[in-house]
Amino acid sequence: MAVAVAVAMFSSCKKENKLDSITIDEQASTVKWKGSAPTHFHLGAFDIEGEFTVNKHDKIVGGEFVIPIASIRNFDLPDGPRQQLLTHLQGSEFFDVALHPDAKYQISSVAPYTGGDASAIEGANYLVHGNFTMLGETHPLNFPARITARQDSILTAATFKLNRLQWGMDSYNDPAGTLYLLPDVEITLDIKAANND
Repeated sequence: MAVAVAVAMFSSCKKENKLDSITIDEQASTVKWKGSAPTHFHLGAFDIEGEFTVNKHDKIVGGEFVIPIASIRNFDLPDGPRQQLLTHLQGSEFFDVALHPDAKYQISSVAPYTGGDASAIEGANYLVHGNFTMLGETHPLNFPARITARQDSILTAATFKLNRLQWGMDSYNDPAGTLYLLPDVEITLDIKAANND
């Protein structure tokens, strides 16, 4: 009898602590960017792939997503200048896609968001903690996010600024230079992840 009770408790505990992976819907998800100089800016996006780890309450507790740098797009320039910009951004002065084809974000924890960040997306309810890898360097990156669980998916949205200098992307960083680019790049995440079942 005691053995049966112990087995039942162990099975219940395993179920209670069960974690599942849900895959990011690449067609319905995007990472938008805005890069600025003092007098102008450009807008664009990347693809995103990966998965979230969720608990039995469909709460995100971990996961990893990858940004293929070659997927970079621009929204505000005509065809000729657009291709010139994208080629430049993929080159050695910026993302150096030949050596570093992907950027990666690994979630370490997700906690309730209590406010205090003026740039947080409207309705932010969680603070995501993790590490972002770009150009071969990994540094902590935390941001408030609005995470919504639906019957068949989880939607994650966030806005934050990423200081490119921290990851060694330091081209055109002289305010007195011919071209000066601001260190902060504005990022907007719009991610849909669906259950694998």
